[in-house]
Amino acid sequence: MAEATQYMFELQEIVEAMIKTQDLHEGLWVLAIEFGLGAANVPTGPEGKVLLPAAFNFVQHIGIKKVDTPSNLTVDAAEVNPAPRGAKKVLAKKDVARMKPVF
Repeated sequence: MAEATQYMFELQEIVEAMIKTQDLHEGLWVLAIEFGLGAANVPTGPEGKVLLPAAFNFVQHIGIKKVDTPSNLTVDAAEVNPAPRGAKKVLAKKDVARMKPVF
């Protein structure tokens, strides 16, 4: 059998893998890609003697970003990487601020 030389992933599969790598258990996440922009004079024509200005984009970073609104690109961390049973839930600062002290 031939050895695989390429693997392709859907965008949601990449986000799911990153959620698991970062051990995230809650929130909606989407793929975030940071692009860079470059420019150069590119040789064209049959002999490459004619130069034309050109622009190109390149990928600088790939990551995930937490969002509030779901879309077709959103992955829910609670579904793909549920917290282990018995794990304590981490409260957001706003939830802690609303808590009343118990004496």
